[in-house]
Amino acid sequence: MKTLIAYCTTHGCAEKTANKLKQFLGGEIVLVNLKNEANPDVTNFDRVIIGGSIHAGQIQKRVKEFCRHQLKPLQNKELGLFICCMEEGEKAEIQLHDAFPNVLLQHAKAKAYFGGEFDFNKMNFFQKLIVKKVAKVEDSVSSINHEAIKNFSKQMNKIFNPFLFLV
Repeated sequence: MKTLIAYCTTHGCAEKTANKLKQFLGGEIVLVNLKNEANPDVTNFDRVIIGGSIHAGQIQKRVKEFCRHQLKPLQNKELGLFICCMEEGEKAEIQLHDAFPNVLLQHAKAKAYFGGEFDFNKMNFFQKLIVKKVAKVEDSVSSINHEAIKNFSKQMNKIFNPFLFLV
């Protein structure tokens, strides 16, 4: 099985999680940062996983554009969707649903939020200032949920066989 993991990252969290996800998936995996390749061709892949990070409540514009451009072909693929965010529970769930088109959310085999990071070493002065003021965080912090990444990969690796129900 050939898998495309298309992601966009601002400070590296979505890239970290995409690389971690790659370790748990079977078959051939191709990672594409949408900042470097805005609209990769999905036709040669059996499944596609799309992810990005949430900033000020929104996923990166490149992720939204990719989903819009590939909307029809993605509906014919095994699909997974993820976000990286610092919210949890219902707030993270809302951000996940706001990040992707409804038709893709309904089609997705797996959807998840993987936690997030505030990496002050990769932020400019204004980004640090905003994070400190809004999130009330003074230093770099990581809340990447490795268990969520494992569970997502298990869902994506499951094979659906309708004949198993007949036994």
